[in-house]
Amino acid sequence: MATQTAPARQNLPVESDSLIGRDRDLSELLRLLETDRVLTLTGAGGIGKTRLALRLAAQATASFPDGVWLAALADVSTRAEVTARLCGALGVTEEGNRDPLETVCDALRGRTLLLVFDGVDGVADHVAEIAGTLMSSCPSVSLLVTGCEPLRIGRETVWRVPPLPVPTACDGAEPAADGAVRLFLERARAAVSDYASSPEELAAVNRICRRVDGIPLAVELAAAWAGRVDAVGIDAGLAAALEGAGAGAERNGAPRSLVLDAVVGWSHSLLSMPERVLLRRLSVFPNWCLELAESVCAEEPLAENDVLDLLSALLDRSLITLTGEHLNRVRYRLPAPVREHARERLAEAGEDVGVRARHTSRVTAVAEDLGRVALASRAMPWRERFAYWDRAVSEYDNIRAALHWAAREGRVRDGLRLCAGMRPLWFTSCQFAEGEEWYAAFLSAAEAGPDGRDGPDEAAGADPSDGGPATGALRGRVLVYRAELAWPRKRFDETAAMARTGADLCRAAEDWATVCLAENLLALIASVRGDAAAASRHVAGVLELARSTGDLWNEALALNVQGSMAARDGAFAEADTRFNTALMIMRGMDHRWGVGTTLMAHGAAAEGQGDMQTADRCYREAMDIHRTIGAPGELAACLAGVGRVARRLGSVTQACDYLGESLRLSHTTGQRGGLAETLASIAGVADQQGMRTEAARCAGAASALLESSGWSGFGSPRFPLTGDVTGIDSNAELRASWEEGRRLGVEEAVELAAGIAESGRMPRPRPAPAPLSAPPRKALTRREREIAQLVGEGCSNRTISERLVIAPATVARHVANINRKMGFNSRTQIAEWVTRHSGRTDRG
Repeated sequence: MATQTAPARQNLPVESDSLIGRDRDLSELLRLLETDRVLTLTGAGGIGKTRLALRLAAQATASFPDGVWLAALADVSTRAEVTARLCGALGVTEEGNRDPLETVCDALRGRTLLLVFDGVDGVADHVAEIAGTLMSSCPSVSLLVTGCEPLRIGRETVWRVPPLPVPTACDGAEPAADGAVRLFLERARAAVSDYASSPEELAAVNRICRRVDGIPLAVELAAAWAGRVDAVGIDAGLAAALEGAGAGAERNGAPRSLVLDAVVGWSHSLLSMPERVLLRRLSVFPNWCLELAESVCAEEPLAENDVLDLLSALLDRSLITLTGEHLNRVRYRLPAPVREHARERLAEAGEDVGVRARHTSRVTAVAEDLGRVALASRAMPWRERFAYWDRAVSEYDNIRAALHWAAREGRVRDGLRLCAGMRPLWFTSCQFAEGEEWYAAFLSAAEAGPDGRDGPDEAAGADPSDGGPATGALRGRVLVYRAELAWPRKRFDETAAMARTGADLCRAAEDWATVCLAENLLALIASVRGDAAAASRHVAGVLELARSTGDLWNEALALNVQGSMAARDGAFAEADTRFNTALMIMRGMDHRWGVGTTLMAHGAAAEGQGDMQTADRCYREAMDIHRTIGAPGELAACLAGVGRVARRLGSVTQACDYLGESLRLSHTTGQRGGLAETLASIAGVADQQGMRTEAARCAGAASALLESSGWSGFGSPRFPLTGDVTGIDSNAELRASWEEGRRLGVEEAVELAAGIAESGRMPRPRPAPAPLSAPPRKALTRREREIAQLVGEGCSNRTISERLVIAPATVARHVANINRKMGFNSRTQIAEWVTRHSGRTDRG
């Protein structure tokens, strides 16, 4: 497809309103984006920074071939939250043992794109640090920033967004060309088609726009009352409000923030009592849907059935805005200046604590629904189960707000419950940094002792207000979940200590599911450290406990651990049995993520024993699952697995297709471990194709990347650092190429591997195959000839094992021996040879 017809690569929201009066600004800003790498739009709240930035970004997509990506930061407070938003916007997956910003830099170093940081005021210092790092590490990345003040970093160009043009003081001036008047009339005439058609009314509109100094939000708030108040009445009301706020006439030098607050206050004064109550209660939400607003805001004097009509009224008054739709729910938000005003009214009404407590309770229920259902052992359609993930994602901003409020108010129990519920999302989405930050904060607060405001202490038993677990059990659960996040970060001592402590607390509360999780973690740690006996003890304990309590999820996890341990020890038949049993359990639950991860482990074991058909089947099914559910790290690993199997089966073109896709995905998501694995696999392809020098360089790059990623040692991927390239240790020239590869940067290594993969896809002349001949006498043993005959009949390894009453692993080793002796590299070649020489394979 031609470049100009390809869909733009961006995540910008669909604009709901036209942008008026900014044509000249857009032209100037587009020119600046072509030359300046950091462009910051500053100005008072309501001046239109966000809307201008989004339109500018949308018009700039053609200049950035790798896309334009928005990270909205208005409701974040910490560096971990900023990097989480950044990773989410870019599709970068956090690495367990690394600062997410380093992963982002690796992913963006060779890409040409525009990042939009919108609403940085609350995290300006963090954004400045992140922006500086991106500027120094990623030479083709540009930044567009919005905030009240500049970031004050090097190479920053600051554009102070002006108000819209307003008419002169002459009331008879023609208003059509003035941006502020055009905006007012467009919004007003959407409600009343002939609004302000007389000279007197047009003169009033001119005065309105001058009074509010052309501030777009103030203009829209004034125009929103056109259906109920004529222009002269709006002008008079605003004049009084501004005079009372000390911003009348020519503003008397008053800042625009004061003008806007006076306009918001004027609009608020025209609302009915129920509308005012709802508006102030909505200020606790970063954004919301109708269902959430009803559950939090519907308390005397508001009835739940009234909320929808009141929302519609506030929407008509431009006091709330639509942000889009998610899960078939329309979502709303308050413009920042309106939200600040509404917060003050909430505090004045003495409702702040009560409404925030209801908000926290409601979003805690969303988080706990996720924690309860995501890994539940009962059978459930995957679509229904996955909907809980989606709902938690849609309410993530509200969950963050509740976490911050619980931390500020010392509501430790609320914070622990939120953390426990968010465990599936933080772990499966690889949001390690933010999850770890919250776990650590609330666990530290819990260890400091009960606060008396947030439920009973450990000795008091369950909280009667919510039926939840006692604080000791809840702390134990969160400790184990924190250990689960520490596991991929390779902090094994810390993981083990937290898992043991948490398991002890959970045993006392008979929380057996969490005990099983802790024991599974301890088994994994023992396994990667080579303590097979300890790992086996932990797994055996999990299986006994899980089966006695009906915990299918943890039973399947334990079987996966057993299968991987058996495969590592060469007990492939036992490994197959364990993996197949785990798969049966996961399929029975219809847990697609669990099925996918089990298939990946089974595929790796099958690949290790040389059963390429089973490995291919497992990797391909897992690949389809992870592509569907959006798990890029797992998808990249599956693609690499299919590519390795294709190479082993002699299909170089197919191997290069899959390995090339895995290479791109691992690179764009910043996964160095996956990238190293794919580089090593591509090195093997190059070696097989006779590209010895390129193979050695690619293998060297894989080795260096694996070591720098921190994934060498315990728990590292099990593939050769040389990438199956023969002769590196004994050939001085190849060794020199390998060392050269180790010095390559990530971008250079990816370019090298991509070139190898592309050359493998290109058709090349092949010599005519030599006719297959019968093997030399006694080349194959009698058993090998017997197995070759069955392969020729199309039998799988399992079918052959059943016919000959031998283990599938034994069949796989015989097939590998046949390939080696005959110079074959696939079962297809064995079958073709058997067919051509039918009748000879059974003669000695």
